[in-house]
Amino acid sequence: MRRLATLGWILVLCLAVGFGANTASGQAVYGSIIGTVTDPQGNAVAGAKVTVTDITKGTSEATTTNDSGNFSVIHLIPDTYKVHVEASGFKAYDVPSVLVQVDTTTRVDPQLQVGEVTQSVEVTGEVPQLKTDRADVSLDFSSDYVEKLPLVNRNFQSLLLSAPGTQQIGWSHAATENPQGSQQTFVQGQHFSGTGYELDGTDNQDPILGIIIINPNLDSVEEAKITLMNYDAEFGKSIAGLMVASTKSGTNDIHGSAFWFRNSDATQARNPFNQAPGVALPHSKWNQFGGSVGGAVIKNKLFYFADYQGTRQANGVTNNITIPDAKVLSTCTATTGMCDLSDYLGKVSNGNGQVYDPATGNANTGAGRTPFAGNLIPVGRLSPAAVAMLKLFPAPINGNLTNNFFGSGSGPFHGNSFDVRGDYQAPGNLHIFGRYTRAYYSLTGEPNLGIGLGGVGGGVGGLSGSSIIHNHSLAAGFDKAISTTLLTDFRFGWFQYNPHSIKPDASVAAAEALGLHGLNISSDSSTGGLPAFKWDSGDNKNTQLTDFGDGLDPSRCNCPLIENEHQYQFVNNWTKISGNHAMKFGVDLRFAHNLRFPSDANRTGELSFSHKQTSLFDPVAGSNTGGLDLASFLLGDVSHFERFASVSQTAAESQKRFFLYAQDQFRLTNKLTITYGIRWEDYLPESVNAKGNGGFANQEQGVIRVGGFGPYGLNGNIRNYLGAFGPRVGIAYQLRPKTVVRIGYGRSFDIGVFGSNFGHAVTQNLPVLVHEAISAHDINSANINDNVPVYQMDSATGPQPAQFPAVRADGTIPLRGPQNAVDPRIRPTVQRPAAIDMWNATVQRQLTSTMTVEVAYIGNKGTHGFAGDGPTYNANQRSIVGFGNPLIAPDSRRPFFNRFTYSDCSVSQGVCGLANVLPADMLTCCSSDMGNYFGMDASSSYNALQLKVEKRFSQGLQFVSHYTWSRARFYDNNYYAIDQTVAYGPMNVNRNHVWVTNILYELPFGKGKKYMSGASTLTDYAIGGWRLTSITNWSGGLPWTPSYSACDKDQDVGVCRPNRGSGSFPLAVKRDSNGFLTWFTPNPTMGVGGSGGGFSRPTAGTLGNIGLDSFRGPHLFTSNLSLAKNFRITERYKAEFRMDANNIFNHPVMGFNYTQGNLCIDCAGSDAGRITNIENNTSMRLLTFGLRFSF
Repeated sequence: MRRLATLGWILVLCLAVGFGANTASGQAVYGSIIGTVTDPQGNAVAGAKVTVTDITKGTSEATTTNDSGNFSVIHLIPDTYKVHVEASGFKAYDVPSVLVQVDTTTRVDPQLQVGEVTQSVEVTGEVPQLKTDRADVSLDFSSDYVEKLPLVNRNFQSLLLSAPGTQQIGWSHAATENPQGSQQTFVQGQHFSGTGYELDGTDNQDPILGIIIINPNLDSVEEAKITLMNYDAEFGKSIAGLMVASTKSGTNDIHGSAFWFRNSDATQARNPFNQAPGVALPHSKWNQFGGSVGGAVIKNKLFYFADYQGTRQANGVTNNITIPDAKVLSTCTATTGMCDLSDYLGKVSNGNGQVYDPATGNANTGAGRTPFAGNLIPVGRLSPAAVAMLKLFPAPINGNLTNNFFGSGSGPFHGNSFDVRGDYQAPGNLHIFGRYTRAYYSLTGEPNLGIGLGGVGGGVGGLSGSSIIHNHSLAAGFDKAISTTLLTDFRFGWFQYNPHSIKPDASVAAAEALGLHGLNISSDSSTGGLPAFKWDSGDNKNTQLTDFGDGLDPSRCNCPLIENEHQYQFVNNWTKISGNHAMKFGVDLRFAHNLRFPSDANRTGELSFSHKQTSLFDPVAGSNTGGLDLASFLLGDVSHFERFASVSQTAAESQKRFFLYAQDQFRLTNKLTITYGIRWEDYLPESVNAKGNGGFANQEQGVIRVGGFGPYGLNGNIRNYLGAFGPRVGIAYQLRPKTVVRIGYGRSFDIGVFGSNFGHAVTQNLPVLVHEAISAHDINSANINDNVPVYQMDSATGPQPAQFPAVRADGTIPLRGPQNAVDPRIRPTVQRPAAIDMWNATVQRQLTSTMTVEVAYIGNKGTHGFAGDGPTYNANQRSIVGFGNPLIAPDSRRPFFNRFTYSDCSVSQGVCGLANVLPADMLTCCSSDMGNYFGMDASSSYNALQLKVEKRFSQGLQFVSHYTWSRARFYDNNYYAIDQTVAYGPMNVNRNHVWVTNILYELPFGKGKKYMSGASTLTDYAIGGWRLTSITNWSGGLPWTPSYSACDKDQDVGVCRPNRGSGSFPLAVKRDSNGFLTWFTPNPTMGVGGSGGGFSRPTAGTLGNIGLDSFRGPHLFTSNLSLAKNFRITERYKAEFRMDANNIFNHPVMGFNYTQGNLCIDCAGSDAGRITNIENNTSMRLLTFGLRFSF
């Protein structure tokens, strides 16, 4: 409380002084002009008056040079300025055009000539591009550049991929929660959630999903800056990139625009993998339209700006789907005879796909089962519910066992967003601004397999369901100079993120209609619709069906979802200029609140089917042979059951975040600037909004602490880390007039994502929400390998209803509940933010007045971060040690096996709070996976060489071209809790070679141009005003880890890697004998002790020595081109016709990496090594046409 009171007084004092005088905004909103004024001999000129005037607004600021001749005019709105310098005994000095960008310092060094001050010298050359004041690694974009680049669907946030060291990952958030199209992008080897977004100096990132909240309309953006490393101490809550944008403000003249862009299936090239020639593409249509206007209410004082953008889209989607083959659909739906699964024999390497009768052999282990001869199952044995579903499947389009159906459809997407902004230049150099943004979206998709089966849909990103989202953002503040050496600014920010999603069949008892009882609960409307049906055919995936039903995995819809997240932010910065020091300090207070009623696990249920239920168990080797997940489904044997169930829709969490910083920028000489500072961040543990509205699960005690019960407060008595101090140091030295050397180091912190620090966890635990996750051994410990079903799909009652146990006397609940049947979200009892130490050494050389080249070494080390893609890992995974030993129970190889005993909890009664429970009946934990552990204890490293050539716009040409070679290492989440050396390797999203080039070129023909400048008006209409812009990316392939067919026999820990062996294993895109594109040809199946083709089979009970992510897939090449023709209607009014070609060369990016493709190196006769689609998040050529009018 004392600390809170102190921070409160600091804020009150800052506000009192700020409102009593003038303020000046920080670098998050504004830029600066600095320089040194000298005489003809190079000596400093002290006392010179420097006036900086905004050309479009007419406002000005003045300062004087100090004894060293240095001056600083800071906190300038991004715009174009003129600089005027006067000093007694010298001619006046004028620079008519100086561009100021957000969070960027522009240097102007006037050298005065002796003469009368009434005389003037105007310098019209380009201002040098060298960065001489700081050591950050960054890239700046003007509004003109942003507007003209061919960004796909005019997505501002995708501009991040134009910066060095950025990589788009192979998956994206469901559109129901991310309609704004934020792309998950790793920056300098750090997780996508570590990238911060700011809009007009206020936070613009949702920390729960790690995405941008307001994806600005391109017409609203004045400036954008992407900082990749070593940002100033003013910036935090970020360990990767920082994308800062400022919106436009009005000017003395009225300016505006109107635009319309369109594409459709008529301008979309076919996907060669799933859209056959001669077959109509799914209907798609995308229209984006809107406009902007800005001007002055009172010239030189009060300005306004507003814009609107609408999007209307019918999203055409084609999905590769695997369904049961034609023989299964015909024979298994007959009323008599045999259900014929013979097509699957020989197609699964581990046991040849042989199906064993689960009604025979040992009922607990699956040992001694007899095979179904020829994979023929009497139809009388089949599950009526399974047969009912088989009758709803469409016919396959080919004879393949995989990718045998292409589903297509179109789902509507509507978006509306607008911004309004005002700026007031009050007397006394007081500047006040305010901006409000609202973005509203609605989207829908229908399932490709029909409403009766659900599955992936025709909506955006494969959506099946519907969603409505309202996002809001407000930024307001003021800035003023109290004196020429003391400035302060204040900003208030607020955002709200508010998605609501529902299933396509939410109002229908669809599960009950199929004969699946106990899933559609009449008293709970959130359980309507279908459950999810999920599959596990073993590690080689040779026959695995595509998930169907409803839910996040099958239909890309977290349905139903109700969420209301908002944050209030207060920022106050001070700047004191003393001699050659520019000292800054400030405070940033944020108050976050989140209410989320999710369905990460389908509330109707998620029924998984494994090959194990129809396999043969070998009790000596401890492994399985054969089995088919499709056969388990047909027999109604559910291998694993999950669902969410809640007792509250109002449980919410809140969190306070306090940030302080101080920094000094010291210009030791005209050539040497040192910036040093420190930032402190304090993330208080989140609190729930009422007693019992949250559970704080931890593995130290093996319990869930219930907020407000027993000794636990509403924050679960979680302790926070007070040592989050981040030093920042930067040195910039101008070695030569055209050469600068920069060195920087910094430490920064971040909140994480998906509940690692805030949201997504405590209100999604008991006693509020139960995440049921039940396998056979949870019900009967004798079912050691889950080779028997957890329940029968056709059960008259269905799975056991969700249980909400009473809170024990000590304020806790057992970690996995009184019946060991829940999957809690577990965090450490001490909350620690993710951290990064980052450094760089850069040499920048100016080649011409408009072109520079940079060579940089970039490095960082992440700590207290995610294992794998994050944020959770399995803390109770089995160890390989003891595998195959019949005397060692498989679950005893878990680190938390029987670690905790609950003496008041009875296994036989399934309740706690009892007295005198017999030791043999006491509940123990934990013999199951603990896969939702937010450990935040992994590290990562990144080292890169980056080369960048940048040309400022001149003579019609502007470009940025950069190449990055990088080496990124991290820890995967699989097996991380057991042996970190096994989990360590190349980062699976990092391409080690990346070359990106952005070009803007105005062709030099027509009036006012280099060629044919005297052309007639008619001729100029034909040849003048043409512009080309492009974004080209060539990158190396993504990493992947090979697997082998028999690994289920050799291990049971999910690490399916072969050994290195003799011979070679060629990797190249080519066609096999059947005409399929492949990345490799699989070797023959390796038997015990087998080897060949560069690999060998490990001994049972050992893990292969092939390293994690030690192979790479095909390279990436994309090129987007824009061709535009400008028409000058009058001097003031202009029009533009434009065509954007995404993937202009129609080059397919082959999808084979850690998320796409069958990676089995010895699954001969399967689709192993086959390329079955283009890479996720890429497309074939798409032409977009646009019209734009501006004045």
